[in-house]
Amino acid sequence: MLAVQQQPATTPEQPSASLPDIPSNAPQHCPGTESELAGKSDACNGCANQEICASSTKPKGPDPALPFIRERMADVKHKILVLSGKGGVGKMSRTSLPHHHIGTSTRADPRATTTAPRCCRSHQTGVLDLDICGPSIPTILGLANEQVHSSSSGWSPVYAQPNLAAISVGFLLPSAKDAVMWRGPKKNGLIAQFLKDVDWGYLDYMLVDTPPGTSDEHLSVVQYLKESGIDGAVLVTTPQEVALQDVRREIDFCRKVGIPILGLVENMSGFVCPGCKTESKIFKPTTGGAKRLAEETNVELLGSVPLDPRIGKSADYGVSFLDDYPDSPATTAYLDIIDRK
Repeated sequence: MLAVQQQPATTPEQPSASLPDIPSNAPQHCPGTESELAGKSDACNGCANQEICASSTKPKGPDPALPFIRERMADVKHKILVLSGKGGVGKMSRTSLPHHHIGTSTRADPRATTTAPRCCRSHQTGVLDLDICGPSIPTILGLANEQVHSSSSGWSPVYAQPNLAAISVGFLLPSAKDAVMWRGPKKNGLIAQFLKDVDWGYLDYMLVDTPPGTSDEHLSVVQYLKESGIDGAVLVTTPQEVALQDVRREIDFCRKVGIPILGLVENMSGFVCPGCKTESKIFKPTTGGAKRLAEETNVELLGSVPLDPRIGKSADYGVSFLDDYPDSPATTAYLDIIDRK
């Protein structure tokens, strides 16, 4: 079992301390002393701390992690969230693929004789994987067998390239088969630890990959980065209405918590046959797709990326789709989106 500590563990693969807001003698499903359910949930019955936690007069103060997070984030120039609302729309690919080849500053653009896009010219980039229950970033970046190491300055992120680092709960699990079965307080504690204890160093960009929805992970990262500032969010969808419904909720979430929306990306917008070059609509935009949604919500449509089965293959093997298949229409679409921002 992985636990979160106030200071980096000597061996992060097997830490043993409890969360900062959960007493050591608390029951297994303790909601945490700072939770609104503290002392009131079924898990609190019989706990020695129940009366204290339930008291409305117990002192409340700022999260002690905030000063440490603020100090770490001072060296991060831009912080961008990648959101979807719906699972399976290609959000993780959107986070990783354009930045997988970030160190290849002399890579040729397949559409011309120019070099790689602006964001790929040796910018220092960190990928923060907040999908705690389904961490896939290690596999997509080709880092599945790597582990996090600690030093006097904190946890060291894992590097896919000299200027591309990542941190994920996947690096801390003994096995890729191990399930992470955590309630909100433990998730929040790990997110705080990733932000305050990871020695990112200077970063031009921090890309925060989030799970589907608008729940604990999203609220926590917004709270923890409020003082440091979030530059904005990129929303990812697919053309069908069942995906667009959740993206509408994600747009509402961003506006309620004050996160600027940088734009909308539509994945799987069509399939171009590699043989006859005929385009087919696998997921039909029955309600107008991302284009209509962008118009209705006054959000910029950054671009549409067609289906290419080789994207999934590249993700499985942890290699760069953009480098391996420069002639794919999907590569052209990705690079167009990158150049817009």
